[in-house]
Amino acid sequence: MKFADVILPVPLPGLFTYELPETLAAEAQVGCRVVVPFGAKQTKVGMIARLHEQPPADATMVVKTVKELVDREPILLPTQWQLWQWISDYYLCTIGEVFKAAVPGKLKSLTRPPRGGEDSPSFEDIGLADLPSLSPAQSAALAAIREQWQTHKVCLLHGVTSSGKTEIYTHLIAEAIQRGEQVLYLLPEIVLTTQLTDRLRAVFGDRLGVYHSKFSDKERGAVWQRQLSRQPYDIIVGVRSSIFLPFQRLGLVIVDEEHEVNFKQQEPAPRYNARNVAILMAARAGAHTLLGTATPSFESYYNARMGKYGLVPLTERFGQVQLPAVEIVDVKELRRKRLMQGPFSPQLLEAMQSALSADEQIILFQNRRGYAPQLQCHVCGWVPRCPHCDVPLSLHKRSGRLTCHYCGYSAEVPAQCPACETPDLRGHGFGTERIEDELQRLFPAARVARMDLDTTRTRTAYEQIIDDFAAHRTDILVGTQMVTKGLDFEHVSVVGILSADTMLHQPDFRAFERSFQMMSQVAGRAGRRQRQGRVLLQTMSADLAVIHQVVGNDYQGLYQEQMLERRDFNYPPLSRMVIVYLKHRHVSTIEALARDAAVRLRSIFGSRVLGPDEPPIPRVQSLYIRRLIIKLEPSLPFSRARQYLLQTRSELLAERLYGAATIYFDVDPL
Repeated sequence: MKFADVILPVPLPGLFTYELPETLAAEAQVGCRVVVPFGAKQTKVGMIARLHEQPPADATMVVKTVKELVDREPILLPTQWQLWQWISDYYLCTIGEVFKAAVPGKLKSLTRPPRGGEDSPSFEDIGLADLPSLSPAQSAALAAIREQWQTHKVCLLHGVTSSGKTEIYTHLIAEAIQRGEQVLYLLPEIVLTTQLTDRLRAVFGDRLGVYHSKFSDKERGAVWQRQLSRQPYDIIVGVRSSIFLPFQRLGLVIVDEEHEVNFKQQEPAPRYNARNVAILMAARAGAHTLLGTATPSFESYYNARMGKYGLVPLTERFGQVQLPAVEIVDVKELRRKRLMQGPFSPQLLEAMQSALSADEQIILFQNRRGYAPQLQCHVCGWVPRCPHCDVPLSLHKRSGRLTCHYCGYSAEVPAQCPACETPDLRGHGFGTERIEDELQRLFPAARVARMDLDTTRTRTAYEQIIDDFAAHRTDILVGTQMVTKGLDFEHVSVVGILSADTMLHQPDFRAFERSFQMMSQVAGRAGRRQRQGRVLLQTMSADLAVIHQVVGNDYQGLYQEQMLERRDFNYPPLSRMVIVYLKHRHVSTIEALARDAAVRLRSIFGSRVLGPDEPPIPRVQSLYIRRLIIKLEPSLPFSRARQYLLQTRSELLAERLYGAATIYFDVDPL
């Protein structure tokens, strides 16, 4: 009798053992999908992880039978299965959660996409379009990367904005293809794929595939199947989920904008960092990794400084264009003198008017979407709040709704204040939608577009916004962090950072690092051709060192200053951090659970445990949240820490009082 241990896309630990009928046993292989019964009445598509002839040790256990074999050939390579196991172990999640995240929905259904294809054509058969020419600085950086790869599998390319990193990547991709290797090109944001794929397809043509969540399940399933065929894509451009694709001959991984927090999956599990997983995946395949950014994450820069990674600086912009001139606008002083009422300072208004008069373009960065962060009664101060989360509801004027940006709850805007019955309800603060309205009022002839989560819900929507701005069919682009990414627009002369303070004063030890990265990146969108751009940075905290570090593009100063603080308090990259999250519907239960968890974890980890405390948003989707932070020395074996954490969770959830609680772990949180 033959048995199959099957992975199912459910958040339960371990594998599930099923009996294989004789009619399927001969054809079943590890990595093939099967249809199996699950629970009383459900049927699920799982994947075979192991074939054996050992019945369960418990003779009373009823072993159900596999109903159907979906594949005649594996759709999961052995290297992928090993990667899934590592992700499950390191990020403290179940293998079923990894399966659910990794495989496109189409492949978790009963479809049977076609397999096969002709042998992959050789480099000489297809050929490539001409490789763009490089400047002397780019050529030197390219040679330095090759040299660093002689002794390091990972190299960090620290290149200022508009230094031409993409052209260097293109040369390295061409060399990898000539060697018969495949390339994974990771991006942090879907919005970046449009411009990049156009540039790469001009060189590599149909050898390039694109993979991200804005594609349908059918399209993503087709890419997965093609990667298993004898004619796979040589290059995959994608966001974090593309690390799960099958690669048969991976030779190069490029992680562009490696500092971006979007490489970290937050919800649901697995809470993996695609940059770190890609580095591991490349190392196991014997491939090289190139991390590229103008503003490195402290983790990557620390690894480079310590000799773990190679480091190549690129300090010269392409065409020797100067970095933009960054001007500090002291909003506190302007408001004291009553020279600024709305979101725009007099200096920014003058700069925008000059740019529009010269037929140039403008980018404005405001890291809040909606019309206003909250609605407020002007008489009694009442603020509508989400009934499920401890946050105010954001006002969205276009839809006429109040919306929670955490759980999606939505309500109509009330006609009057329910507390004092006055109709004087006003939007408090400025979101991107309100900024857009203000721009249309102040510059009625200007063509204004907005790029945020509300305007880019479909693939065609964000592509259209970018295409219109690139073709100068839009004069002013206002947006959230999406506009800070590595987009390249020829006619942008002015960038406005409307409120630096919302980033600077986050309760996070990485607040200054992230603020510097975001402001430097958006500043780099200005003056990217033959002239210097102008950046106006509006802030209430003009005296902070990080503001002046942005002005001087002083990454080294930021790094040295912040690392001294992190050494004092043992923060990453000098330690490994794990956050233990605890959730429950009753506040008394969550308080008791948090205290109990803290006692148990301190008995194991001692003073390495901090908390419990409340996160910035202490209730989301009607669940109260508490957390404990554990800071571990890098020298400690994480496998033992993992064992203790999982054991503690099991013990807590086994108690009757905490049975309905949720406990999960965020390893290396961002």
